[in-house]
Amino acid sequence: MGKGIDNLKYREMEVREGTFLPDNDIVYPEGDPYEHIVEVQYTGKQIALDETYPYLDNSFHYKINRWINTFLLYTVVMPMNRIRFGVKIEGKEKVKKFRKLMKNGAMTICNHVYRLDMVCVFNAFPWRSIFFPIYGEHIMGKDSWFMRYAGGIPVPSGRNGMREFNEAFDELHRRKQWIHVFPESCSWRHYVPIRSFQKGAFTMAYRYGIPLIPCAISYRPRTGIFKLFEKPDVPLMTLHIGTPLIPDTAKPRKDEVARLLKEAHAQMVEMVGIKKNPWPAEM
Repeated sequence: MGKGIDNLKYREMEVREGTFLPDNDIVYPEGDPYEHIVEVQYTGKQIALDETYPYLDNSFHYKINRWINTFLLYTVVMPMNRIRFGVKIEGKEKVKKFRKLMKNGAMTICNHVYRLDMVCVFNAFPWRSIFFPIYGEHIMGKDSWFMRYAGGIPVPSGRNGMREFNEAFDELHRRKQWIHVFPESCSWRHYVPIRSFQKGAFTMAYRYGIPLIPCAISYRPRTGIFKLFEKPDVPLMTLHIGTPLIPDTAKPRKDEVARLLKEAHAQMVEMVGIKKNPWPAEM
């Protein structure tokens, strides 16, 4: 195990036999599961993320760029993700019996562990139009074009704009679109334990009364031909699809949000092969 991941949280973790732990030199935070450790590479572009920002953009310019983005996503980025990171998808059969319940949309969640993990979700649910909240800083970074036109909606930098941000997702739900949220909040590259979740995704699933599909990425050693496409310490990825959770909107919101969060966290811990996870479901 590399020096970066030989930390307290890893020593507190127990995994099933055969669970692969990537060997790297990343130093992960010990106390705050939501601490940002990936720096955004800014382009110098300044965008006001307030009530004037088009959180749900219906302009011709947006539609053209989204069409181009979608074309590149399916013809270049998704195949490249599979080749470069050996992406495997497991568990698709778990969602088949819930199809009727997804006629009004659904929400996916996943651990946030590498740059293209959102693309893994696209790989798992091809031809679904999925929108997802992103930190506002990303809309001013080098990946801003891809993230915005792939469906990213930036979180406002302050109170101004929160109503418009929420109305954008309300409208997406009315259109029966799918929504994705990373409940761990920020990305920790190649991290194995499932970190504590924030409540936003589960509150949204309850509010809209839509199925919530837990997904989780685990790792495999880089072997064979895959050694040609990345450094040896970059693992291959397997995305596991869990059993959808259905919000009971007849029950109190606080109780159901807590249940959804706890059960989703437990499923994801199980899917990545952890017997004893060092982070609680919620901080």
